[in-house]
Amino acid sequence: MLAHTNAIVLSKLRYKDNDLIVKCYTEELGVVSFLVRGALKSKKGASKAAYFQLLSQLQLVIAYKSNKNLHTIKEVKPNYIYSSLHSNILKSAVVMFLSEILASILQEEEENRVLYSYIETALLWFDTHTKSSNFHLLFLLNLSKYLGFYPELKNVNSAFFNLKDGKFEDKSMGKYAIQGENLLLLKTLLGTKFDGLENIKMNSSQRQSFLNMILLYFELHLGSFKTPRSVKVFNQVFS
Repeated sequence: MLAHTNAIVLSKLRYKDNDLIVKCYTEELGVVSFLVRGALKSKKGASKAAYFQLLSQLQLVIAYKSNKNLHTIKEVKPNYIYSSLHSNILKSAVVMFLSEILASILQEEEENRVLYSYIETALLWFDTHTKSSNFHLLFLLNLSKYLGFYPELKNVNSAFFNLKDGKFEDKSMGKYAIQGENLLLLKTLLGTKFDGLENIKMNSSQRQSFLNMILLYFELHLGSFKTPRSVKVFNQVFS
């Protein structure tokens, strides 16, 4: 069938000499992978490949067959052209990092318009704001809401947060109980919208520690999740 859908590029991989395999999160069909033939073959192909930068937002017409792993793109055009995400060095590092996480987490071929809208809207915000060094932290924390393990807000004033159970507790209940700076930052971010990020101050060490905590939180709640390979480069960029 022919399907019309908006899509966000999660990953791309060179295939043979001139083709690309592109994985997208689509608004209508969930995660769908495509074989883009000749994308690396010529100037015309190169212009086609330019559409598929990480986390680009596209409008696609696709030939979709439910029994196939790789589908065909009949038409492609930008749904939104970023002004900074692919040109700003710091933002492009965030894009690479978050795309790796999303490609790992998002696996299902099923529609989830609420999750799609969250990712789409968050990326548009990130593209248009300059004071956004903590964007990835709030993005991941909010993402856990759509994946089913957002921190339970009951007892939010407690002295510990149990990463494994996703709950605030009065006593430390094992090695996954956090306190101190990470706990304070967690409580602050839980009540923060993207427009309030510029009011949250943290240094590179605090940012890295909190990110490591969030990645552990994801690993504890998503059995298939692994720490992204790009995290080392990412932390170097923000150190």
